[in-house]
Amino acid sequence: MSATYRWIHRVWYDGAASGWVLLPLSGLYWLLLSLRSLLFRCGLFRTCKAHAPVIVVGNITAGGTGKTPTVIWLVNELRAKGYTPGIVSRGYGGSKSGTSMRVDIDSDAAVVGDEPVLLARRARCPVAVDSDRVRAAAMLVDDGVDVIIADDGLQHLRLQRDFEICVVDGERGLGNRRLLPAGPLREAPERLQSVDQVLVNGTTELPGAIAFELVAREATRLNGSLARPLQGFKDTTVHAVAGIGNPKRFFDLLRTHGIQVIEHSFPDHAALSKADLQFGDDFNVFMTEKDAVKVGRDLPDQYWYVPVDLTMDAVRSAALIEQIDLCLQRCGDSP
Repeated sequence: MSATYRWIHRVWYDGAASGWVLLPLSGLYWLLLSLRSLLFRCGLFRTCKAHAPVIVVGNITAGGTGKTPTVIWLVNELRAKGYTPGIVSRGYGGSKSGTSMRVDIDSDAAVVGDEPVLLARRARCPVAVDSDRVRAAAMLVDDGVDVIIADDGLQHLRLQRDFEICVVDGERGLGNRRLLPAGPLREAPERLQSVDQVLVNGTTELPGAIAFELVAREATRLNGSLARPLQGFKDTTVHAVAGIGNPKRFFDLLRTHGIQVIEHSFPDHAALSKADLQFGDDFNVFMTEKDAVKVGRDLPDQYWYVPVDLTMDAVRSAALIEQIDLCLQRCGDSP
C-alpha cells in the first residue's frame, strides 16, 4: 500500500489535520457538481429513458461498499420474481469502456473491467459495458432484458432511473463527510435522503436503512480443482491479496474463520500479475473473487479465491423486493 494511499485513508477516515490542503480542490469539485446538476435540471444536459425500467445500485463514497454482491443478489431476487434482468456497467479499468460490449464468463478483464466479468460469472445474466450507459442499456433491451440494473450508476444522471439503491459501508460510513478529494464523498450526505433505499454493509443507525452482511463459506482454487470450507483453514497462515476499495474488510473476514493473515493490499482495480502473487514460501494465497478474474485460472493448487454472498433479514428483504416489484409494475403500466 502506497504512502499516498495511507495518507488519504488517514485524512478521510481518521481525521488527519493535514487534509486541509485538499479543501480548495473539494470546493472546486462542489462547484462542478452543482453546475452539472443545474444543467440537468434546466434541460441543457438531457436525460434519456431506456425501453425498460432501470434500477440503479451505487454509492456516494469512493471505495468499496459491497455494491457488486448487492447487484448479484438483486439479479437473483428479480429472476425469482419472473423478470429477465441485465446489468449495465461503465467497465472501470477496461481498455474498451468507450464502446458497447457484451460481457460473458470468459471475457478479458483487462478489456472490459474486472467487476463486469465477475458479474457475468456470478449473476449469469446479460452484462454490457460502456462509458455511455444509455447505449449499453439499449443493447441489453435488444437482447431481451426487461429490467436493467445500472451498476455504480448513481452519478450517471444521463440514464433515467425508476428506483435508486445506495450502498453504504457500515464500518467506514461517510468518513469525514467531505467531498472529494478532501473526503470520500462523491455527493453531499443529503443525497441519501433522495434515494429510494439505503442498504448498509454491516450495522447501521441510519433511519430507514436496511443492514446486510457479506458471508464467505468456502475457498475455491483458481484452477477449479477443489472447493473447501474456510473452517478447514483454521489456524493456518495464508497470504491474503486484495485489490478492492476496502481491503481490510477481506482480511477481517478471513480472520473471523480463525485464519492467520499476511496482508497484501493493492489499489482498487489494480492490474494484478502472477508476479504480484509470488511471496517466496509455500503458504496458500487467498484473494477476492474480483481479483481472481484478473489473474486467470492457470495457477498452482496453493492459489484460492473466496466468493462472498449477501445475506439480509428475510422480512426486510421480502419487503424491499415487493417495493421494487410494485415500482416495476407501475413502469410497465405507463404509456
